[in-house]
Amino acid sequence: MLKLLIFIVISILCSIFLIQVFRGELILSSAILKFGRFELRYYSVLILFGIAISYYLARKSAKRENIILDQLDELIFYAVIFGILGARLFYVIFNWRYYQRNPIEILMLWHGGLAIQGAVVFAIVTFAFYTKLKKKISFSTFQILDLGAAYLPLGQAIGRWGNLFNYEAFGAPTNLPWKMYVPAKFRPFGYSQFEYFHPTFLYECLWDLFVFFILTQFMKKYRKNFGEVFSLYLCLYSLGRICIEKLRLDSLYLGNLRTAQLFSALMILIGFGLFLYRRRDLS
Repeated sequence: MLKLLIFIVISILCSIFLIQVFRGELILSSAILKFGRFELRYYSVLILFGIAISYYLARKSAKRENIILDQLDELIFYAVIFGILGARLFYVIFNWRYYQRNPIEILMLWHGGLAIQGAVVFAIVTFAFYTKLKKKISFSTFQILDLGAAYLPLGQAIGRWGNLFNYEAFGAPTNLPWKMYVPAKFRPFGYSQFEYFHPTFLYECLWDLFVFFILTQFMKKYRKNFGEVFSLYLCLYSLGRICIEKLRLDSLYLGNLRTAQLFSALMILIGFGLFLYRRRDLS
């Protein structure tokens, strides 16, 4: 009952906050604190908070699966480091024209510019290498991938709110009732005459919460073999990303194709095939 009450109060407060921001009655700052040239930004704090929440829940689940928690802690440490590197690398590669002219900006993560799909790829590779190289491991590769995939969407949902404070990752102009006001200085070239845009950061946040609910319930009640939850994550998250990416104005491109959609389509194919493979009787 207490948890439900807290959820309702938080939901009401978030709704009031969003209404003010979307109407343009409240203009947000990207920085929480400033010390000279150093800035502590909401973007970074929310990403770290999302990671922390996901990790906390995954750790509780790992304990129930008799996973040695010290090994999980070590793996998560490496996965976070390489995940952030992967996210930045993907973003820089597909924005190379800009970073070629401004190489110092590559190191400025606090200015934004992380591709979540790069983080996912590098985290998966880290998980796989760790389970293969670590001696006397207490979990398999697919078991730990399931654990990560089940709780990652919650962290992604929280991290998306960092885009709001940066006024980024919004979509095309719209007059829908939930339209989002974007200050003039944040509007893309060619869109200065528009004031209201699709809040695509919110669309993805809500989709991630839906994926989180589906995957955690599936893991508890319907999973037959390790790897199924991870496969479903690849399919479900990627499906939402393909749909939402069509609205965004800041997509990364490979030629005339949006890289996020191209990558997501590939992940759906891999996830679907892997699910069928892992779902079969492996006993």
